[in-house]
Amino acid sequence: MQKIKSLMARQGLKSPQESMADLSPVENLRIPSKEELRELREQPIDPQAEQEIIDSIEEVYFSNDSFDMVQHELEKLPPELNLQELEEYRDKLKRQQAAVSKKVADLILEKQPSYVKELERVTALQTNLQLAAVICTNARRQLSVAKEGFTGASLGLLANQRRRQLLTGLLKSLRTIKTLQRTDVRLSEMLEEEDYPGAIQLCLECQKAASTFKHYSCISELNSKLQDTLEQIEEQLDVALSKTCKHFDVSHYTKVQLAYSLLGKTQTAMDQLHMHFTQAIHNTVFQVVLGYVELCAGNADTKFQKMQYKDLCTHITLDSYIPCLTDLCKALWEVMLSYHRTMQWHEEQDKQETTSTPGRSSTVLVDRSYVKKKLEHGLTRIWQDVQLKVKAYILGTDMSNFKYDDFIVVLDVISRLMQVGEEFCSSKSEVLQESIKRQSVNYFKNYHRARLEELRMFLENETWELCPVKSNFNIAQLHEFKFMGQCRSPSVSPSRQTVSSGSPAQEELSLFQQYVQEGNPFEMHIEHKEEETEDVLASNGYESDELEKSVYQDYDSDSDVPEELKQDYVDEQTGDVPLKSASRETIRSKKKSDYNLNKTNAPILTNTTLNVIRLVGKYMQMMNILKPIAFDVIHCVSQLFDYYLYAVYTFFGRNDMYESSGLGLISSRLRTTLNRIQESLIDMVRPTSALSPILIYIPFFFSFFFSSVFLAEQFESLQSHLDTMMPAAKKPFLQQFYSQTVSTASELRKPIYWIVAAKAIDYEQMLLMMAGVKWDIREIMSQHNVYVDVLLKEFEQFNKRLGDVSRHVRIPLPVSNVLWEHCIRLANRTLVEGYANVKKCSNEGRALMQLDFQQFLMKLEKLTDLRPIPDKEFVETYIKAYYLTENDMEQFIKNHREYSMKQLANLVNVCLGSHINKKARQKLLAAIDDIDRPKR
Repeated sequence: MQKIKSLMARQGLKSPQESMADLSPVENLRIPSKEELRELREQPIDPQAEQEIIDSIEEVYFSNDSFDMVQHELEKLPPELNLQELEEYRDKLKRQQAAVSKKVADLILEKQPSYVKELERVTALQTNLQLAAVICTNARRQLSVAKEGFTGASLGLLANQRRRQLLTGLLKSLRTIKTLQRTDVRLSEMLEEEDYPGAIQLCLECQKAASTFKHYSCISELNSKLQDTLEQIEEQLDVALSKTCKHFDVSHYTKVQLAYSLLGKTQTAMDQLHMHFTQAIHNTVFQVVLGYVELCAGNADTKFQKMQYKDLCTHITLDSYIPCLTDLCKALWEVMLSYHRTMQWHEEQDKQETTSTPGRSSTVLVDRSYVKKKLEHGLTRIWQDVQLKVKAYILGTDMSNFKYDDFIVVLDVISRLMQVGEEFCSSKSEVLQESIKRQSVNYFKNYHRARLEELRMFLENETWELCPVKSNFNIAQLHEFKFMGQCRSPSVSPSRQTVSSGSPAQEELSLFQQYVQEGNPFEMHIEHKEEETEDVLASNGYESDELEKSVYQDYDSDSDVPEELKQDYVDEQTGDVPLKSASRETIRSKKKSDYNLNKTNAPILTNTTLNVIRLVGKYMQMMNILKPIAFDVIHCVSQLFDYYLYAVYTFFGRNDMYESSGLGLISSRLRTTLNRIQESLIDMVRPTSALSPILIYIPFFFSFFFSSVFLAEQFESLQSHLDTMMPAAKKPFLQQFYSQTVSTASELRKPIYWIVAAKAIDYEQMLLMMAGVKWDIREIMSQHNVYVDVLLKEFEQFNKRLGDVSRHVRIPLPVSNVLWEHCIRLANRTLVEGYANVKKCSNEGRALMQLDFQQFLMKLEKLTDLRPIPDKEFVETYIKAYYLTENDMEQFIKNHREYSMKQLANLVNVCLGSHINKKARQKLLAAIDDIDRPKR
């Protein structure tokens, strides 16, 4: 190829590209000269050999024009050059170059005629194109002149006018599009302002406008964006709806409902609302409990947030249980109050729309009906969710070891919550009642068992000293019983009673009406406990120093007249003194039977009695708050009274010697009651052994029985209240308890004070003195025997002792009467026993017996106003029996079994011994033996 180029250069030829650059299009296609072709053709070479030479050329020489042949050949040289070999290789390359040049020349010569012919056509075409260019130039010059001279002015005006109209319409559309594009900013502002109805209205209007300009590509995108914005508004609207579940706001909820109405999704909104309320209940209780659990757990690594709510409740500590429960109920109250206010809003809205638009569309009516039914159904559903959440919390902790006051707080809170449920949806709160009943029964069993043990300890260590209370003391002053005075309805919780008692006008208002705007019903309990005060104890046993002085200032002048007799009258059943004071004449006209010096007319009770009364109040609080266990609690209340009654009897009234006296000191009813208590209760908690009767010389000896009577009186006063708490099916138990147990308390007077009376008089000394008297005298005596004076002196001393005791403990009339009755009965029976010990007796001796007894009665009636004298006939009948005949004596023995066998035998042996024969005497003694045989 290079050789061809050099050959062309020698002959003055140029390459086709160079020729095309120098010549016209026709001249550029010049062919090689004939001389050049002839020179190449004249070189003799065998065609076959030529072809073999061409085929031996390396392929790389045919690749492209940028191939560097020199570099290629130089790289092929061996490290050691051989001149001969180089020359041979050079000759080979020359032969190859010559073969190629010859082949190219042959091809050029072969195509030369066609080349010349085509070159001539190109030259002709070039000439025609030059002519066409001149013609076009002239035509354009002529058209320009025509345009400027004829159509430029008119057609320009028309075109400009049309363009103006198009641009005006376009400007209007652009302004609308600009407004639509800026709507997104306004929508965001309206959502921040919580103007959901306005935002939805604007979005809907924008969508309507966007449909008009949907042929613009930007508007089609805007329409899609508005749809997304509308969905975003619905999401925010749902969030706004959820906020009303905890803090209901009328204006906020009105906006939300109007927004849903614009969307045509009123029913959907109501479905979402109930879902949010359910979720709010769950989230609220979980967060409250979680907060307390994490607070009490400190830095523990436990993953409390991942726990189930039921499991989380088991991690509440005892100290945080009540605060957490209170906060839990406060939070649930806010949810239920929001639901209640939601219902009120819909009711008021429905009334307003009914008044303003009587003919509402069917769609609106359907929506209203759906909303109403949904809300009414939601009441029960929401309250059920609340119950289940609180139930899980209640049962998550073992409350058996709670303090009583803490447990009462729990009951009070749950009772208030059940009251909320009743007002919320008229529910009886069976779930809450069952759960709190389970905890209450478990707690109360442990509590009652501990209280009985505590009562046993109190009784074992009780000194039976007088507990100094004020004269106007009553159990209503104890804070345990304040709930009775605050509200007579046992179905109302103590916290509500506080509110009701403080403002009578609010008694008719429900909790939702009271706390609709502010406050929380579960905040009242703490305030109530803080206000509880109690002032029932007198200072040093007296309410004032002046009162103490006034009590005794006239005692010396009226020392023989007990204070209670200085009143107009005294209630013989209770010993209570009327408020109206008596005149001194009335006072002096009274006899001395009651040893109340009016130190104060306060109730007589001991610390143990006061503790029992407080326990009763605490038990009644439980009944008042939780009716399902009312019977169990009342049964335990009866056990408190039973145990106390039996303990008093065991300590002071149990003495086999005096019980076997045959005087009927313990009635059959009292005996039945004591046996029942022994079998059902005492085996479980046994009191200590009986105390020594020497207590007659200690002033506080009387406290124990007065306390029992006072306790019985308080139980009597509580009967009506207990009856209202007791289930109808269990009321017979309460009636039986009062008729067979409480009413028998006063019957303990006889066995208890019999021991006092037995130790108060020295009856043995009197028997010894009577044994020294000679009864077989022959003349009527006008002077009674000395033993009568000694016996009367004993009674005077007994009267003085009662006066001394009354300085410390008021002795009511029934008690003083029992003491005097026992002492007189024992004295009379001692007289009969002394007369029965006589070995010989004359008729004059019988007269002396009557004289002695009449003297005793006459002096005794001055010491006591007890009438008739107890067992007076018992002595007189025995003395008169000495004058009976044999037949009358036999009948006497059959009719008077109150006398002992020894006393009857003495009548037969001493009285009739000298008047009847031995056989008749044996017959009478046999009759006496027959009477005594069943007793053996």
